[in-house]
Amino acid sequence: MTPLIIAMGFLLIASIEPIRVAIGETLELIIGPLISFLDAPFYIVIIVLSVCTGLYASILQKYMIDYDLMKRTQERMREFQKEYRSAALAKDEKQLKKLESRRNTMMKDQLEMVQQQFKPMGYIMVITLPIFFWLYYRLEHFDTFITMPFTGTVHLSDPILFDIVPAWIIWYMLCSIVMSQVIRKGLDIGGL
Repeated sequence: MTPLIIAMGFLLIASIEPIRVAIGETLELIIGPLISFLDAPFYIVIIVLSVCTGLYASILQKYMIDYDLMKRTQERMREFQKEYRSAALAKDEKQLKKLESRRNTMMKDQLEMVQQQFKPMGYIMVITLPIFFWLYYRLEHFDTFITMPFTGTVHLSDPILFDIVPAWIIWYMLCSIVMSQVIRKGLDIGGL
């Protein structure tokens, strides 16, 4: 429950502009000189940050989620659904009543599985949201362009997806998804 409270707190903070800007300015004092020293294009900085995000998120998930429990729960759910479907097709009222009594247990197992998936979310957000605040701050104060597929060269803060989502978020998500998959495979982190 604590990770969910942390996540909700950070989402609340994200909606308060002065706090968001203060976090962005603070991280600019730390990360800004490093970027200037490395003289890397900003899209490379986003790739590096997405790799870092993918790495710590994958490690937290590896140690906080019981993948064996999730696999067992999913297998039991598939078996239950198969039995329920065949009983419903056969119109076997006796079997359906017996399965109804098992349904509560299955729902509790499924709830536990969902809670397992949310457990690392709060901790991941503690690191990810300040990075997003910094990226947002940085892009408001510096001109940075990138060539994106299907859209051409755009400013990273220009909205490109449904004219709502900025290019930097799309770039960050693409890099993060790809890098997370590579990291998960490299670290042999289980999945579903």
